[in-house]
Amino acid sequence: MLALSFGLTAALLWAVHDLLARKLSQGAALVPIVTVVLGAGCGLLAPVALALGDWGAMTGAAWIVAVAAGLAFALAIGSLYKAFSLAPVRLVSPVVGAYPMLTLLLAAAQGRPVSVGDWLAVTVIVAGIAIVTLAARDDNPEGYAAAPGVAAAWAGLSAAGFAATFALGQEATRLGSELPVMLVSRMVALAVFAALLVQRAGSLAPLRWEAWVLAGMGVIDALALGFVTASGGLPQAEYASVASALFGVLTVLLAARILKEGVRPVQWAGIAAVFAGILALGLQGA
Repeated sequence: MLALSFGLTAALLWAVHDLLARKLSQGAALVPIVTVVLGAGCGLLAPVALALGDWGAMTGAAWIVAVAAGLAFALAIGSLYKAFSLAPVRLVSPVVGAYPMLTLLLAAAQGRPVSVGDWLAVTVIVAGIAIVTLAARDDNPEGYAAAPGVAAAWAGLSAAGFAATFALGQEATRLGSELPVMLVSRMVALAVFAALLVQRAGSLAPLRWEAWVLAGMGVIDALALGFVTASGGLPQAEYASVASALFGVLTVLLAARILKEGVRPVQWAGIAAVFAGILALGLQGA
């Protein structure tokens, strides 16, 4: 089905983005990198949102919540790049990819009903993350710029940021319109990193040729989001969101193949548990 194809395409695009994030963030200044990535994504999204977005539907509350979503997105993407700069994909991706679990916990805290199946899926995700994180203690220190626990904490902060981004973005869309909310939130995130760049007297000049790769990453990210968004009008659109959640395991597979990041059998077991739980959450919500 077309919705499933859109979701799988988005998952592959995000996997490529995260693979490049891991490769380019090691030993690099992260603020300029994220600024270029966000700027390129905004550049692609802006003409579409300005031309096709229902800006008249944006209420004052929608603007406020969209700005909050942008701040959450800045936290999410900054923490993501920080985590990738510290540890291999096999540790970072399962933790970041578990953000649907946090969304579910937020729903439970708000008093919304959560099924037994959902709680079982959360248990599987938590167990999988525990396996991956604990197994990382025996990893070769090569490839790590910090202790696995530190990298996992940054990855967890990124997951929390993404969970908040999507929750706030959905609420802002309910109050306003989707394309304007997407553009506003990403522009806010870009403004945060541009301000950090100025505050630290940073420069984009040292990036040289990497700037083109980073710009491509921003375009890839925006295209992936576009595929998931475009699937909203298709039959069984929910399967696009479920399939796109596979991006984390695809990133691990690409890293093992391209970056030669080894994954031990026990770590594969933990990774499989995490993403099986994520898919279970998505299918139950379908």
